Amino acid sequence: MITGIAVLMGFIIFSFNRALTDIVNTTCSHGAECPMWGAIDFQTNVSTGIMMFVIAVGLYFTFFGKEEVVIESNQKKSSKKYNKIMDRLTSDETIVLEKVIEAEGAIFQSELVDKAKFSKAKVTRVLDKLEGKNLIERRRRGMSNVVILK
Repeated sequence: MITGIAVLMGFIIFSFNRALTDIVNTTCSHGAECPMWGAIDFQTNVSTGIMMFVIAVGLYFTFFGKEEVVIESNQKKSSKKYNKIMDRLTSDETIVLEKVIEAEGAIFQSELVDKAKFSKAKVTRVLDKLEGKNLIERRRRGMSNVVILK
């Protein structure tokens, strides 16, 4: 998207430069010594430099901005790490732990109730067991708790 904006800027620069050149050709009687030619060259060079900078930023984000891949690989690592542990958990504990992992390691307890489709009391009991096994940690946030993987 940024590169597309830079291309649009290039079109505007080209059109503006062409219009100014036509205006200077018709109004300036000094020929090549007219100071307006220097102003046109300066403005064209500055705007072309800005356009090149925007293109460079766009290309950088295109080739080096792979944030989504990092998030996915972290989630896969978490899943692999906890797969061995899940074999020793009850089915309810496994469901709750999977929901926390799917939320990339942090989720509000109220969201966990909705996603696991358990009652509030059941989720609290399961979280107590997981916290006792040192797999998760609950932190108070306002009127709710955030469940975090350890």
